[in-house]
Amino acid sequence: MSETVPQVGSLTDRVQLQHKMTTDEAEGGHAVAYVPVTALWARVRALGARLTADAGGRGVSASHSVVVRFRTDVSPGDRFGYRGRWLEVLAAADLNGRRAWLSCSCMERGVVG
Repeated sequence: MSETVPQVGSLTDRVQLQHKMTTDEAEGGHAVAYVPVTALWARVRALGARLTADAGGRGVSASHSVVVRFRTDVSPGDRFGYRGRWLEVLAAADLNGRRAWLSCSCMERGVVG
């Protein structure tokens, strides 16, 4: 993650952190649910987008960088709610090694047509 340390006051985007919870179902599968944790101030930046082909359909995926104050409870599979969209966390790392900022690589996925 090639993210820079944010300036004071640059966390101007409001996001909602949700943890991914997986539970077993009686039929043998599993169900995925997202549990709201908290609302945070963040810096969200779009990095790029591309068209994908998934199971015979067309999709789109957009990558984002989300920087928040450092916390230990963000992991891959969790997601951020941002302006009515869901950004799935792919990776989360300490931005500068000082446990002040957490930089998250996120992916937004959707279906086209």
